Amino acid sequence: MVDERPTTLLAMGRRVAERLITGSVRDRLAHIADTDPGLVADDFGDPRVAEALAHAEVLLTSWECPPITADVLARAPRLKAVVHAAGTVKHHVTEACWQRGILVSSAAAANAEPVAEYTLAAILFANKRVLDIARLYREQRAALDWDRLFPGFGNYRRTVGIVGASMIGRRVIELLRPFDLDVLIADPYLTEDLGVPHVELDELLERCDVVSLHAPLLPETRHLIDAARLARMRDGATLINTARGALVDQEALTAELVSGRLFAVIDVTEPEVLPADSPLYDLSQVLLTPHIAGSLGGELARMADLALDELSRYARGLPFAYGVEAEALARSA
Repeated sequence: MVDERPTTLLAMGRRVAERLITGSVRDRLAHIADTDPGLVADDFGDPRVAEALAHAEVLLTSWECPPITADVLARAPRLKAVVHAAGTVKHHVTEACWQRGILVSSAAAANAEPVAEYTLAAILFANKRVLDIARLYREQRAALDWDRLFPGFGNYRRTVGIVGASMIGRRVIELLRPFDLDVLIADPYLTEDLGVPHVELDELLERCDVVSLHAPLLPETRHLIDAARLARMRDGATLINTARGALVDQEALTAELVSGRLFAVIDVTEPEVLPADSPLYDLSQVLLTPHIAGSLGGELARMADLALDELSRYARGLPFAYGVEAEALARSA
């Protein structure tokens, strides 16, 4: 088996590279590939990257990688593979890449882990009403009758709905298995048995105490959760969105939350940063976070490690373990 050091060019945002290519990651990259870790292509039109692009066999990409267009490919005659140290490749791998037969890998599996962990915590806290109790305890500074205030609260035999059998949705299901929860899945494209009941979306919304969104944003899934579907959710239910803000009709969700009928854990919104006057900032039954469920901080190393595993496989002439196919992108994030 041939084990070569493929000529590799980093293509991502410069600040992304500073956070991603550090310490042991940098050392391992130097061992696997022939690369200049100080040269980062955040603009393929930059004359400083022209020579490296012309000789690159692999692009090691991450967030803020510019699109790899037909023009870019024309200036990269030796390019054979794109190894993405992040999740979706839709933002930079263009149709021209697939037409050229470029091999593509993604670290989406590594990025799925922290999102699934965040979701698990959100589900358990939602059913236990942790945030609401903590708020009341802080305000009252006294013992209260929690059973009277939150009848039936807790996680035993509560029903959790997963919308979307994506990589993250499947991982959430696995993380939920040790708990005494009833889990449902809704996904129109699901054909395999995931070990939990597969139901239609409307039925899932009606039956669940917590609904967690893990579907991709596609033209047909925009505002998948609209006013009519929000109305199907039972009083006091919690909606969790760590996927894409536009999956939900935010105006309709805001109206439900302002009424106090529903609870929500929202990590993604439309727009990504809400206007300063949005009521979602101040509603007590809303946990609003600024898109932090995915890989951040020390979690970036997990994505880098997976990407370097893939680069190592490529160097040894092996197929990618996490290869991406063009056909699959039509129904994925």
